[in-house]
Order: sequence, then C-alpha cells, then structure tokens
Amino acid sequence: MLQLGAALTVTTSGGNDYAPFRRALRRCATSIGRPLPWVGHRDPWAVLVSEVMLQQTQTSRVEEPWQRFLTAFPTPQACADAPLAAVLRAWAGLGYHRRARALHDAARVIRDQFNGVVPHNAAQLRLLPGVGEYTAHAVASFSFGERVAVLDTNVGRVLARALANRSLSRTEARALAYEVLPRDHVAEFNQAMLDLGAQFCRAKPQCVECPVAQSCRWHRDGGRDPAPTSAAVSRPQSRFQGSDRQLRGRALAALRDAPRTKRELHQLLESEDGMRNDSVIAGLLSDGLVERKGSRFRLAES
Repeated sequence: MLQLGAALTVTTSGGNDYAPFRRALRRCATSIGRPLPWVGHRDPWAVLVSEVMLQQTQTSRVEEPWQRFLTAFPTPQACADAPLAAVLRAWAGLGYHRRARALHDAARVIRDQFNGVVPHNAAQLRLLPGVGEYTAHAVASFSFGERVAVLDTNVGRVLARALANRSLSRTEARALAYEVLPRDHVAEFNQAMLDLGAQFCRAKPQCVECPVAQSCRWHRDGGRDPAPTSAAVSRPQSRFQGSDRQLRGRALAALRDAPRTKRELHQLLESEDGMRNDSVIAGLLSDGLVERKGSRFRLAES
C-alpha cells in the first residue's frame, strides 16, 4: 500500500521499475533547469506567492509581477496589513484577480492563525484560502522538503507518456506521481518533472530533443499519444480576446488609476453591450474586488 499524504491510499502494482526513468531525469536535471527566480528560494512566502501567480498563467508573465509584489509585501504580515486595493495594484499585469484576493486572505490567516509564519506542511497549507492540492504540495516540497508529489498539467503529460503510456484518470495520475517519487531529494525531483514537462513533454512533444526519451514508454512502445485524454492534463483556457475576463481586466486597470462612475467604466470597457458591462461590474462587486462609494466605483479596500 502506498500512502498519499494523509487522505488517500492506493495499491500499487509492485511490478513497475521506474528506476531507469528516475536516473535519467536526475542526470539531466541541472541541464534542463529553468533560471526562474523562485526556484530554490529559501523564503516560503516568496514561493507561495509565485505558485499562486503561476496558476493559469504563463511563467514568462509572472517574473516581473512576482518581484514587484515581494518588494511591496516582503512578508505575509505586510500583505495582510495592507488594504486589498494595494494588493490589487501590485497584481497589475496578471489576470484572474480573485487569486490576488485569495492571497490577501491567505496572508491574513497566516498572520492571525500561524503567527505570521507560512505553514510547514501540505495539510496545514490547504487551510489557507485559495490554496489547493497542487499549490500546497509545491510549497511543502520546495520550501520544506516534504515528500509529496507535485502534479500539474506538465507533470501529468510526463506520467501519461513516459511512465504509463496510457490515459490516466486523476486518481491514477496522483497515485503514479507518488509511486515514482524517489526516497530523497524529492524537491529537486519534483522541479525536474516540471521542467521536463514544460520544455520537452509539451502538448506538442519534443521527443527528438528530450533527454529522457530512451526511458519513455511511449517513445519505446509507440501508440497514440495518451496525454491529451488524461484527466491530469487540464483543458485549454477559453479565448481571452473579447471575453468577460478581458473586460474585467480593463475595469480593474481603470480603477487602479482612480475611482470611476458607471458611465466612465462603460466608456473604458470599450463594449457597446450595456447589459454585459453591467454584468461585468456586478461580478467584480460580488467577488469583493470592487466597492461602490456614492456614485463612484473603486478598488475594494478590504
């Protein structure tokens, strides 16, 4: 039996030998490592901020906002004590602003319930607002060395292709992610899995250049690509251009500069659909990102 954290237990086959794959990945880990500023960072708050920012966002878009955010809020206490409006301003350049509110709420929980110290294990990290299994495991592994698997879209493709050569359910992918973990240096292994998936085992795989191709079951045995139908691989994001997400971003960008009336927001949204504009503004109010004072809207303070 293989223990998955404290919650899930599965029976492993016992017949699979993942040692060749582990050795191949460890040999190339340094050469495929991406020079990301949060990799190897010793401050768990900095790692938590990076993981929240990376949710549904390309890595290249995160580096500058991450550095700017940590300059403004170098500790959970600093973030928790700041008004939400200041956090939303520091979030400029990133979408999905509800993540900024969740991070602000998480900082307050860290301040109020954990004495300003980021929780040291995945189970406690899951208690923070906006922190799901992946984020909790990433912070627990990379900051504290906890032996937990880090499973995202990139890793899901590696598991389906290199280790299973078949489509995996989410439960199967999670179990396999734990089964392949080495006994030590887990953080380095998890990072190498992420780097491999991001650069070689992509949606359009780069098998010719892949440094672990000789240890990959799909490369060796052939067949249809198992990754696209695996539950561990997320579906493509909806189109951004012309979406409500784009209009929400425009509204928040306008409100970062100054409070606005509804008429001004309608003009700045650049959409001729008044009912849709009203719906976007109502959604921002409902999400607690915007508040109304008299006839003007502004970024929420708390």
